[in-house]
Amino acid sequence: MEYFIQLFLGGLTRGSIYALIALGYTMVYGIIELINFAHGEIYTIGAFTALITASVLTLYGFNEISILILASLVAVIYSSAYGFTIEKIAYKPLRHAPRLSPLISAIGMSVFLQNYVLLAQTSDFLPFPGLVPEFQFMKKYEHIFSSTELMIFLTTSVVMIILTLVIKFTKIGKAMRATAQDRKMAMLVGVDVNRIVSITFIIGSALAAIGGVLIASHIGQINFYIGFIAGIKAFTAAVLGGIGSIPGAVLGGFILGWTESFATGYVSSDYEDVFAFALLVLILIFRPAGILGKSKAQKV
Repeated sequence: MEYFIQLFLGGLTRGSIYALIALGYTMVYGIIELINFAHGEIYTIGAFTALITASVLTLYGFNEISILILASLVAVIYSSAYGFTIEKIAYKPLRHAPRLSPLISAIGMSVFLQNYVLLAQTSDFLPFPGLVPEFQFMKKYEHIFSSTELMIFLTTSVVMIILTLVIKFTKIGKAMRATAQDRKMAMLVGVDVNRIVSITFIIGSALAAIGGVLIASHIGQINFYIGFIAGIKAFTAAVLGGIGSIPGAVLGGFILGWTESFATGYVSSDYEDVFAFALLVLILIFRPAGILGKSKAQKV
């Protein structure tokens, strides 16, 4: 029974990781129906920014909590600036182009950023410090669920709740929903669509940065390639739950995380990706819109 609980909690942590990154994918797609394939690289940039910031703060004798907060803040600001810039350079000029053009641009930006991080840093794995302090009440259970894993789960849950409330009840959220439903009509009623799209990219990039900090702290190492793998898995989670749906991204992340965890524990670690993508194929066959997604009627 304890082994099952370990796998369950391990899957919960994996799922929270995928969900945190998938929220950025699903927000951008919900607004402009674009898959931002550079999102995984923003996650990588956030992790490296946090590593550099944490290293500098450690030299000046800051404590763990201060380092975690300041490193996360710098990573969020820096990654948000990248997200904002990417939208202006790679996507905005192609907003009215055929749908294949921004898709190719997104893949190109992903490759560019990946190699940019490689040249700016190194191809080797670098150690990442454990920024999350060990909570006193968790010491009894640290052999099955660590403080970092708890922080990842709580962060994902809080972010989902806040995003849902913002989109449902705030002025910016209403503007986002209007832009997602009909961009031209939103412009006619006074919504600054360019501003809303930029805000969406900024929020999505900030979430990727937070994910990068927490996940790198949990794993204990990073390199230039981590964003590609995490991005593909997060994209799978977003599609699984229903891309464009915030609760769907979180649900898809949890399902994917549990699938991989139990497949690794009861079958073999060699097949964790096989089970994950087999699940995605089944969902796309029997429910193409995803678990919580809504099918859109096509105009003929």
